[in-house]
Amino acid sequence: VLFELGRLSSLPGKYYIIELSAQLKDRQMQTIKKVLPEIFNRVEWLTELPKDFKGVVIANEVLDAIPAKRITLSEGCFVELGVDFQNESFQWRKFTQPYLSSAASLPDVMEEGYTTETNVQSIAWVKSLYDFISEGTVLLIDYGMDKSEYFHPQRNDGTLKCFFNHQSSGDPFCNIGCQDITTSVNFSDIAESAVDAGFEISGYCTQAMFLISLGIEKYLLDEKDNEIRIKLAQEVKQLVLPGAMGEVFKVMALSKKQPVKLDGFKEQDLTNKL
Repeated sequence: VLFELGRLSSLPGKYYIIELSAQLKDRQMQTIKKVLPEIFNRVEWLTELPKDFKGVVIANEVLDAIPAKRITLSEGCFVELGVDFQNESFQWRKFTQPYLSSAASLPDVMEEGYTTETNVQSIAWVKSLYDFISEGTVLLIDYGMDKSEYFHPQRNDGTLKCFFNHQSSGDPFCNIGCQDITTSVNFSDIAESAVDAGFEISGYCTQAMFLISLGIEKYLLDEKDNEIRIKLAQEVKQLVLPGAMGEVFKVMALSKKQPVKLDGFKEQDLTNKL
């Protein structure tokens, strides 16, 4: 982001990075010192947004990192699934009390055993953003879908995925402590909570259409070096093709006191699907 802002002569006076991992923070510092040493003093690392922030917040794969609750339909009502340890192994265990949440939406009537996820913490996080920002726009970039897709009857085992050594699975009880565990984002819930907080939804679309609207193909046309152009073409394919990240990832813009039209949504805006 900083490199591109510099290329466009649009560097902000201050660029904040919220990073809780000391290891990643150190890696980011070393990279910026090496690649963009002239702007290193403009970058500041924080653990939370500053109060009365005015500007743009880019949250790339933040929502999917927030822990979700896994729920299943049992005897006509949804119950939360916890983790139990039996016979020297971890396994899911149903709570006895019905799962109740006024913040997150639940599926309509489904078949017994229908399992999905709900993420109240992500909803609370979006609402907290509104309190920190005095004026600006939030760009949420994450893999997810609207409520109708999220709670589709055929998606009866939820969206939970685990990643280990670039391999994916649906088993959170293997490679314990070594694999990433994540769930997709229910963007309908995010939109509803954002509007309730006071945000305006300024756009929602696939990552592919967002990048195409911004003219990502120009990078290929402008590049004179054939070897670099081939490398860029492969990277662009990964970002925009439906079988890669293009359709799975979505972009949502939330605005506060900043009623602007964003170019990233000029080719597609799926806000009405939310």
